[in-house]
Amino acid sequence: MQPEQTHSFDASLWLYHGEKASWHFITVPAEISHEIRFFAGKTNGFGSIRVRAEIGATRFDTSLFPDKASGCYFLPVKALVRKAQSITSGDRVCVRLTTG
Repeated sequence: MQPEQTHSFDASLWLYHGEKASWHFITVPAEISHEIRFFAGKTNGFGSIRVRAEIGATRFDTSLFPDKASGCYFLPVKALVRKAQSITSGDRVCVRLTTG
């Protein structure tokens, strides 16, 4: 069982345009990504890791997804969260992640 970890950081929300849809993500900083990966143990499909995230007053359960090119994790941010916090692509936000 992986130990619980909590990390806080500021990062920008960005938009990824896929072939059939677009998604909003926040890139977890490299140092935090490496620490999460070190303690993660078993991961889910695609190397994803379950987390509880907080942006402002909104808490939500989701998964972090690894990016091979950067070595960082991407945090998906659903429309409900963006709407509740009045954030859009390019906005800098404070994120709190809890794993374990």
